[in-house]
Amino acid sequence: MKIKRWWVAALVCLGLWPSAYAQVTVDRAWARTTVPQQMSSGAFMRITAQKDVRLTGVRSPLAGVVEVHEMKMDNGIMRMRPVGELPIKAGQSIELKSGGYHLMMMDLKQQLKAGEIVPLTLEFKAPDGSVSTVDVKAVAAFTQPAP
Repeated sequence: MKIKRWWVAALVCLGLWPSAYAQVTVDRAWARTTVPQQMSSGAFMRITAQKDVRLTGVRSPLAGVVEVHEMKMDNGIMRMRPVGELPIKAGQSIELKSGGYHLMMMDLKQQLKAGEIVPLTLEFKAPDGSVSTVDVKAVAAFTQPAP
């Protein structure tokens, strides 16, 4: 069956056409609210990969810097540190959550108020070197919203 180019273009624009870059889905995205003058906060979500990928970067217009961080026990002390890349295996999900892997937004440009949308762009790299991005709209909340 031959499909006209304009029809494929319309389906791609509507997000209904399967794409080679549709390697990752993100759901349950939220970001912790802040108080006035607070310069950092965390963002949390579930990331599911259809193919092997690595989360290689994150950006947001609301933060000067966004990094993938990990909370981990080290000699009986909980420590937070940035991780360069986060591998996600095909068919698996990784939960970015408080006390584990999460996104650390620093140099915030404004207060994150409950109910507001926090835009994030996640960048992924596949083993073949191809790069894709996923735009995420996290909801600002004091605690994780109910699914």
